[in-house]
Amino acid sequence: MTSDNPPSPWVTRFSEQAVGPVLDVACGSGRHTKLFLELGYDVTAVDRDTSRLGDIAAHPRLTVIETDLEQDADPWRPASAAYGAVVVTNYLWRPLLPALVDAVAPGGMLLYETFALGNERFGKPSNPDFLLAPDELKDAVAGQLDVVAYAHGEVGEPRPSVNQRICALRGPGKD
Repeated sequence: MTSDNPPSPWVTRFSEQAVGPVLDVACGSGRHTKLFLELGYDVTAVDRDTSRLGDIAAHPRLTVIETDLEQDADPWRPASAAYGAVVVTNYLWRPLLPALVDAVAPGGMLLYETFALGNERFGKPSNPDFLLAPDELKDAVAGQLDVVAYAHGEVGEPRPSVNQRICALRGPGKD
């Protein structure tokens, strides 16, 4: 892993408790894809531009899906209960959120971390369409996943921002 783009401390905190396979949504340069590959998981990395994955794109345990998740006509969505871990950082497209929660398999987890209201004072993103409201992630998983850890507030690293983070599990028998 490169030191200039290390994995999120939130994702790292729960990564060894994950089960596979792993879905990394809006994977960018693949910092979390690399983390989970190094932990021995099969990973599906999704982004509209997967060229930033570089050499790991050819990894034998990696499936790469290049798609625009926000397109109107027939957008890609993950299969229901298909992933032991669904990881999303620094990305919010509300129409996708229910499908991401649904993609968590029994015994699996959702690890989500992105910007929240209040971030506008630090710069981008500042559009409320891309900022979570208080408790929005908790509300998104309510009745479907059990919240293990949740945080909402200002962080200093990697840059000052306001973030919301959740780690939520689907019980072994819940669909």
